[in-house]
Amino acid sequence: TVQTLLKLFPHDGAERKKRRTLLTSGPCCGGEGPIPQISYASTAPDLSDNSRYDFFSRVVPSDTYQAQAMVDIVRALKWNYVSTVASEGSYGESGVEAFIQKSREDGGVCIAQSVKIPREPKAGEFDKIIRRLLETSNARGVIIFANEDDIRHVLEAARRANQTGHFFWMGSDSWGSKIAPVLHLEEVAEGAVTILPKRMSVRGFDRYFSSRTLDNNRRNIWFAEFWEDNFHCKLSRHALKKGSHVKKCTNRERIGQDSAYEQEGKVQFVIDAVYAMGHALHAMHHDLCPGRVGLCPRMDPVDGTQLLKYIRSVNFSGIAGNPVTFNENGDAPGRYDIYQYQLRNDSAEYKVIGSWTDHLHLRIERMHWPGSGQQLPRSICSLPCQPGERKKTVKGMPCCWHCEPCTGYQYQVDRYTCKTCPYDMRPTENRTGCRPIPIIKLEWDSPWAVLPLFLAVVGIAATLFVVITFVRYNDTPIVKASGRELSYVLLAGIFLCYATTFLMIAEPDLGTCSLRRIFLGLGMSISYAALLTKTNRIYRIFEQGKRSVSAPRFISPASQLAITFSLISLQLLGICVWFVVDPSHSVVDFQDQRTLDPRFARGVLKCDISDLSLICLLGYSMLLMVTCTVYAIKTRGVPETFNEAKPIGFTMYTTCIVWLAFIPIFFGTSQSADKLYIQTTTLTVSVSLSASVSLGMLYMPKVYIILFHPEQNVPKRKRSLKAVVTAAAMSNKFTQKGNFRPNGEAKSELCENLEAP
Repeated sequence: TVQTLLKLFPHDGAERKKRRTLLTSGPCCGGEGPIPQISYASTAPDLSDNSRYDFFSRVVPSDTYQAQAMVDIVRALKWNYVSTVASEGSYGESGVEAFIQKSREDGGVCIAQSVKIPREPKAGEFDKIIRRLLETSNARGVIIFANEDDIRHVLEAARRANQTGHFFWMGSDSWGSKIAPVLHLEEVAEGAVTILPKRMSVRGFDRYFSSRTLDNNRRNIWFAEFWEDNFHCKLSRHALKKGSHVKKCTNRERIGQDSAYEQEGKVQFVIDAVYAMGHALHAMHHDLCPGRVGLCPRMDPVDGTQLLKYIRSVNFSGIAGNPVTFNENGDAPGRYDIYQYQLRNDSAEYKVIGSWTDHLHLRIERMHWPGSGQQLPRSICSLPCQPGERKKTVKGMPCCWHCEPCTGYQYQVDRYTCKTCPYDMRPTENRTGCRPIPIIKLEWDSPWAVLPLFLAVVGIAATLFVVITFVRYNDTPIVKASGRELSYVLLAGIFLCYATTFLMIAEPDLGTCSLRRIFLGLGMSISYAALLTKTNRIYRIFEQGKRSVSAPRFISPASQLAITFSLISLQLLGICVWFVVDPSHSVVDFQDQRTLDPRFARGVLKCDISDLSLICLLGYSMLLMVTCTVYAIKTRGVPETFNEAKPIGFTMYTTCIVWLAFIPIFFGTSQSADKLYIQTTTLTVSVSLSASVSLGMLYMPKVYIILFHPEQNVPKRKRSLKAVVTAAAMSNKFTQKGNFRPNGEAKSELCENLEAP
């Protein structure tokens, strides 16, 4: 084939030398146009530019494929943050540029540092490079497009910086499987992943080359120089220096026997390049000179443009069995072997761990890393965010981010977004979703319900006991003197106050909430309306007594009941209006216990009675209570022998104290996490205590006399109402402290006379 190529050119030595130079150095213009070139080693991506190197072809893949293969390896290793190091020049800079371009196109890989090694590095230049790489220490993966010397200097600088095992190198085909860059630097280079165009050793070339001697290879003008360098000897005695310990070559040395020999990796590509040119010329000769032996006028001289078309069309099996083809840019297909430099049992070797042909085949289980064995090392900018954290990407660096936790009631929607849960939900423990907020209510077995229920049960029992006693002794003087009709009304109000506790603890629903609206204020209104009527009657009687001896109006039992029910009806009217304006219903309040920490958030099942509504509901009862207290104060000077003013006064004073304590406790705990329990307990206890005060001070003394001192519960001599009022007025005037009649006779006379038909 070589002889065929030489026949294409004139036999003139000078002209033939010129043509041979064109084949070697590149396309040029001359004769019938440019002469195509086929390279066996040039891999720079720039040579794929048809606008500049349109007559250039190569049997080795472009570094663009190599860059793509390296990007695929980086992604397979789950790295997303790497640095690059390149030797100054077309090979290094173009290779790194191609890697960066491919990483941007594919996405998911960011460049932390891109360092260039000068052609003539100064002292300390490589130490400076290592320091710069350490500025982004998370980028442990380093992509190297550099010559052998630069690679070695970088490894040496890493060892000096005590960074053995920190960086994980990924070398281009300039590193490949060569020993020179890693010699005596095995520990620093351990784990390095390198790439090399797929090739095989040509055995015929080994036999041929190992048989070459100075005698049978004189046509190669550089062979003598190679001989001296390979066998460490000198061919000329004049070149020997005293004391240099360099021997003279004997010509009996043999390649592979007296020196180490390893076939150059590009031998396969040299052969494929020659055969590609031969196949192109053969096809061209077949088309232009059919049936002719030797050259025909149409191929003498050869038209470079036509020859290029035949070169780009060749398709044959190369020396290694791989197809030799060219694409429209003159590039060969990308086929690479992937190696890893491994240390095993104190021996180092490049081990094949995969291949790349259009796509990656990587056997990760064959890989071994310093310090971590088969576990893949990390070369990432930021650690993955934990569940419940969103990524906040660093501007201009999509592989780097800050992890910000979703706070409050937020949950993680996707990698970059936190969103607030619906009002009735809270985030899960890992904040990857939402879950319903637990709903609480005051349970019957809650510690907060024990005291209110105890007071209510005891109070109801006591009230029923008093009612039964009064019914049984209904016609006795004590019962008559207490005003039977108003007493029963008052006891009914007290009973409702105690019964309200059960409504407040029961589970809120439509019925329960409606009953709460009705009876929460009604029981107190009934109680204080009856007491107010009593104190008002006493006040009017003794005020009338100061001016005349005639009895005031509306002091009969029927009048008193009418006044009492009139006062109670105002409360019922307000409740009816409330029902019309705002129908009763239960609600789940998720704001009441919406704590800062969503773990403690609770929804409160309650009736739709706000604090303001509660004030309005109890406000009328409070008004009656205050008015009753005022009358109690006004009648405080009336002798106790004539009326119930003083017991009623003590009752109202104590009740006011209870409700004055209720207000700060109830409204002061509105922000408490236990608001539901505290307020419900406070309200029910306050209502029960108010009822207990009335029951204890007004009725227990009477029951005591009825049951244990029946001798005091006997009829007295009747006097006219006029006489009684006159006596009361005179008693008040002179403030006498003693009883007018023995045996408590005057104590009940007033009420008895008022109650007489």
